[in-house]
Order: sequence, then C-alpha cells, then structure tokens
Amino acid sequence: MKKICCLLLVIMAGSLTFPSFAQTKAHLNHVAIYVVDLQRTGNFYHDFFHLDTIPEPFHDNRHIWYSIAPGVAMHVIQGADKPREYYQNNHICFSVPSVPAFVEKLKATHRQWYDSKGNPGIVTTRVDGVKQIWVQDPDNYWLEVNDAKD
Repeated sequence: MKKICCLLLVIMAGSLTFPSFAQTKAHLNHVAIYVVDLQRTGNFYHDFFHLDTIPEPFHDNRHIWYSIAPGVAMHVIQGADKPREYYQNNHICFSVPSVPAFVEKLKATHRQWYDSKGNPGIVTTRVDGVKQIWVQDPDNYWLEVNDAKD
C-alpha cells in the first residue's frame, strides 16, 4: 500500500506544471544609449519626439530616462568621451503621425535626414506604403522615423 501511495504521489507531482526559464517569454524593458552631452541629447529627444521623462533612481545628473512605449524605457547616460560612428541598420525606430511634418521640423533646425540607402534629404516609401527616414541624434545614434500605424 505504501508503494502504491508513493507511486500516486510521484505521478500527481509529475503532472503539475512548473514554469521554467525556457518557458518564460522575455519582454523588452529598456534600451540605453551612452552620450557625450546629456543635456544636448536630452533636448533632442524631448524637442523632436516629445518623450516623457520617467523617474530614474540615480539622481546624479548623468541619467535621463524616457518612456518610449508602455512599460519600455530609454536610458540616456552621460559619460561617452566622443560620439561614435554607427551603422544605419543599428537603429531605434519611432513612429510619428506624419513623416512630412517631422521632416519640416528637421528642416527648421537644419538637421539632415536620409533614406533607407543613406541618400540625404530623401524620404523612403516602403512597399506597404509606410514613409520612413533616418536621422542621427547628437551622438550619431541612428533613428528611423516612420508613419506606421502599428
């Protein structure tokens, strides 16, 4: 009888499901960029993208945290010694209501933008009709800006 009870307990325990790391879906928490001038870069993201700041725990004047999507942040961290060169394909993408209106903001501040092939001053229209451009922030990080609805 003990053997049968032990066997039933083992069978019942084996039928329970326990979450494992392999079964847990990861989600994006934040992206971080390392910049030379925190205020200049912070102004860029605020002025062009109207990002809202969120509390950051350091309070050391070396960090700005922005909300970039529900539950997702962008950490801007000061400390880089100089801007670096990056590949255009390594980018963050922001969708805006109107790419032409965004281009007008760029023109007003004499900031260059590029198409998907790196040609200056051109707007790309994807095969699905989405308009897109690429622009660099003050530390040369590439940003795609498009008018995708989802």
